[in-house]
Amino acid sequence: MAVPADPSSDVLSADVLSEILGTQPSPDLWLVVVTALAALAATAPRPLWLLSRNAVTIAHEGGHGLVALLTGRRLQGIRLHSDTSGLTVSRGKPTGLGMILTAAAGYTAPSLLGLGGAALLATGRITLLLWVATALLLAMLLMIRNVYGALTVILTGGAFLLVSWLTGPQVQAGFAYTAVWFLLLGGVRPVFELQARRRHGEAADSDADQLARLTNVPAALWLFLFHAVSLCSLIGGGRWLLGL
Repeated sequence: MAVPADPSSDVLSADVLSEILGTQPSPDLWLVVVTALAALAATAPRPLWLLSRNAVTIAHEGGHGLVALLTGRRLQGIRLHSDTSGLTVSRGKPTGLGMILTAAAGYTAPSLLGLGGAALLATGRITLLLWVATALLLAMLLMIRNVYGALTVILTGGAFLLVSWLTGPQVQAGFAYTAVWFLLLGGVRPVFELQARRRHGEAADSDADQLARLTNVPAALWLFLFHAVSLCSLIGGGRWLLGL
């Protein structure tokens, strides 16, 4: 005997989907400015940066992993370390466009994710941003291969999930804007840090140096590209967030 479907479940699913895909009112300008200052406070002072940089590393290694999959490489795993370094291992052709794009994705990922987040917030899709971030972190968790990395991703994803489920619109807006500002601002500093390490003869196997070997384009030009992406994303994303 066929069991009739429960119409209430269909209504509930439609309501949830409508809430996720719908738009929410933009927060007041003062809140946008406060969230920008909060993100700056998390990225500028070195003691706080040593902690908050873990979130940038998640985006960095996630960028490597996502582009590896999109270019047809086989993603073997991702490791995140307590010193805020990380490692993404993929298998496939060691040269060619796929490998180049994968190597270039790390330092550009935080800024581009921030730019995408700013685009969503500029159109009022605060809830959608929180759910997309949660889904990306959950997908990344499946590829984490060490305990510290798993714990970091779980805590970060849990924060997004709890905020999206348990808090009101104002708190959700504040959290979402802070996260996006953090990606935009936090995407700038690692490139300058990499440049400083290379100037002192360190980081000989950095992403820029790997790209130089893959393309015969000097590492300095790849650093310039990283700078251009991060700074342009900050300017463009910042204008969207501020409603300019």
